Amino acid sequence: MTEPQTQFLDVADEHGARRIAFLVEQGKEDGRAGLVWLQGFKSDMVSTKATALAAWARSEGLTFARFDSSGHGQSSGRFEDGTIGAWLAEAEAFVRHVLRCPVVLIGSSMGGWLALLLMRVLGEAQRGTSVTVRGAVLIAPAWDMTENLMWARFPRETRDEILNNGVWYRPSAYGDGPYAITRNLIEEGRHHLIGDASIRVECPLRILHGMQDPDVPWRHSLDLVERLDGGDVQLTLVKDAEHRLSRPQDLALLIRTISTLVGEA
Repeated sequence: MTEPQTQFLDVADEHGARRIAFLVEQGKEDGRAGLVWLQGFKSDMVSTKATALAAWARSEGLTFARFDSSGHGQSSGRFEDGTIGAWLAEAEAFVRHVLRCPVVLIGSSMGGWLALLLMRVLGEAQRGTSVTVRGAVLIAPAWDMTENLMWARFPRETRDEILNNGVWYRPSAYGDGPYAITRNLIEEGRHHLIGDASIRVECPLRILHGMQDPDVPWRHSLDLVERLDGGDVQLTLVKDAEHRLSRPQDLALLIRTISTLVGEA
């Protein structure tokens, strides 16, 4: 089977106009949910995990859909202009306008936060529509990351630089250049915090987290589980894994988890 061609979705709202690049491979029409990949912060839709999942989904006859958030990959916009609200709006537009089937959301790092927010948004309006979330898999979910994993951790001099200059360039440990952390990202992110509120989960939800993760501590996922109001929630900790969970054994675990979930969804 040939690789899918990149397509584009135009999104225009209070966050501005942008062109979102996406890839969709249609699976068999057998009633199974389609898989939607939600990327991490400064990642893209052709990352190691997304590419591995695309190949597996193709072999299983499953629909697999992925996109680049604005300022990432092949989509328009500057990374520095991105906010959680804009990226959430793009995810919702993508699911509503590109897919016509129930979905299983797969969110990595920041994508895990977006998956939780998207589940809430879709849950408020999905009655009587074809957009239903049948399950979710979160990989080291960086929920409330702008506040708890960034602002709360930053030393005073970093906070001052963000407040005074509007941006601070955070060094990256992954060889992809410094990350621009903007004042707008932090302040706009406060409109989307989960905080201490409980989250109603009406579908199976699985969380995978490496215990050697330096970016999103695994206890962050434990805190999330305590906030999830639903019975079918499982957290799997991988003792020797780090943040990206992209080693062959990590990918195998991810695929097994999704496979079981799709069978149940």
